Amino acid sequence: MHPRIEVLQTSALLLGYHAELPLVYLNLLIQARLRGMIDTMLERRTRYLQVACNRTLSDALRIIRQLPKSPRIILEVGTPLIKAEGMNAIRTIKAIGTLHFGFAPYIVADMKTMDRGTTEVDLAADAGANAVIALGSAPTETLEQFLAQCDKRGVDGMIDMMNIEFPLEVLSKLRRRPKVVILHRGVDETSFNKEKAIPYWSIQRIKGTYNLMLAIAGGDDLREVQRAAFNGADIVVVWQSFYQADANTGSLAQAFLQNVK
Repeated sequence: MHPRIEVLQTSALLLGYHAELPLVYLNLLIQARLRGMIDTMLERRTRYLQVACNRTLSDALRIIRQLPKSPRIILEVGTPLIKAEGMNAIRTIKAIGTLHFGFAPYIVADMKTMDRGTTEVDLAADAGANAVIALGSAPTETLEQFLAQCDKRGVDGMIDMMNIEFPLEVLSKLRRRPKVVILHRGVDETSFNKEKAIPYWSIQRIKGTYNLMLAIAGGDDLREVQRAAFNGADIVVVWQSFYQADANTGSLAQAFLQNVK
């Protein structure tokens, strides 16, 4: 079965509709149910678990259906999924999440913007993203345009400091501030450089200088989730444990969520 057909049919079942209805009717019914729902927004005094969907839309569907129905769960549309499916990935994850949770979840589009900041914000915002990610290694001019367009479109700008040794230097050059700074140990770094540590020590240095939210990405077991929360992270990003759904997906998400307080 084509992944998009599976997503439509499963979404219909979540709504109580018959999955064998013609696909055009299923799509219209789903869009009608979604219309008018108010998006979830980030609260500074709340801590969140961000689940990254990186594989396929079918996998994302299976993962999301097992997640606890908590407003403290953020859904990330990962870069590989965006590259494979385009902006449809954002629209579909938003629809699936809304149908599952019963409210419109906070959606992060990991665009990894390096250029054309305005254009990429518009693409993600038009697809329903609540936040868009740019790379801290992008030119200052790109980050300025990116953040300005985020403000204009009413979405949160996030800057990923992967492979940035001194994040404060990047922030000091900007006239605008992102909503969230992501301190990130990359997947390849984790796999091939066992000595590369997640920069927990930077959390309080950045928070002591700027009024920002901090996310930690790159640690996927319970111990690293606990360390991120203990060191003051507002958002803990996980992906590997949720790369594909299995029987433990729901209980694992619940355990992670309980440790992000």
